[in-house]
Amino acid sequence: MICAMWRVARSTVYAWRLGETGPNRDALSASQSDDRDRGRDPSTPAKRGPRTPLDDATLLGEIRTALKASGFCTEGHRKVRARLRFRGIRVSKHRVLRLMRQANLLAPTRRRHVHGDRTHAGTITTSRPEALWGTDATRFYTRREGWCWFFGAIDHCVEDVVGWHVAKVGDRWAALEPIRQGVQRTHGDYVPKVALGLGLRMDWGPQYTAHQFLGELRWLGIRPSPSYVGEPECNGVMERWIRTLKEECLYLHDFATLDEARQVIGEFIERYNREWLLERHGHRTPADVRASLTRRAA
Repeated sequence: MICAMWRVARSTVYAWRLGETGPNRDALSASQSDDRDRGRDPSTPAKRGPRTPLDDATLLGEIRTALKASGFCTEGHRKVRARLRFRGIRVSKHRVLRLMRQANLLAPTRRRHVHGDRTHAGTITTSRPEALWGTDATRFYTRREGWCWFFGAIDHCVEDVVGWHVAKVGDRWAALEPIRQGVQRTHGDYVPKVALGLGLRMDWGPQYTAHQFLGELRWLGIRPSPSYVGEPECNGVMERWIRTLKEECLYLHDFATLDEARQVIGEFIERYNREWLLERHGHRTPADVRASLTRRAA
């Protein structure tokens, strides 16, 4: 504490106590006077190393000059600091960041999403059907068409596949097909606002952020429920089912054509909905779970 107040090294204090030398009071007084001129509390310990001869106002002007001369509009404080060093101005990146933040000179960034509980205390499974669906996509290979796309949608309560689609091109229209199939299958019609109260869990793929995809969801009355990186729940129900699809179907077949893949995948999904055992529902099949929940609702 004494060394911090005197602004001297501990070795100097020990030498002074032994009678070898003493602190340079003239230099100390000059340092404190310089601190007062800079508006800094003389009693606060200063950072070691050489001091920048520029005050905040002058340095801010140099920062503005560097930004105008860069020719880019998304450079942050690190690159601004590097450009200042190219011009012989050595300054801390923290000081550059502070001044740029105060003057609103930082590059615009996407607004950060407030993440949910990271302790895995939340859940995305539901207690009734048609409350929340999940949708996602994966790719598989065929010898004739090459890489193709699979899109699917699953109910977060029953865990049955409500719709699926395979296509060569994995665009927003292909991503909409499982949703259309699921709405017609579970709601019996395809009209505006027919699926009010239903949420759709999805990731941030370009198919799911497209204007046409989100517009059709609004037309149906479906509430988008995007998943974010860093949240324990994410899109786990659909992603876990895609793992089952790969292990039980895609990895076991060498598809020659897209038509063959469509037939094999369709047969597997039908078998899954009829015969797959769900531990969460007492080792019952998705078809049994949906039938029992439908009778209970009736």
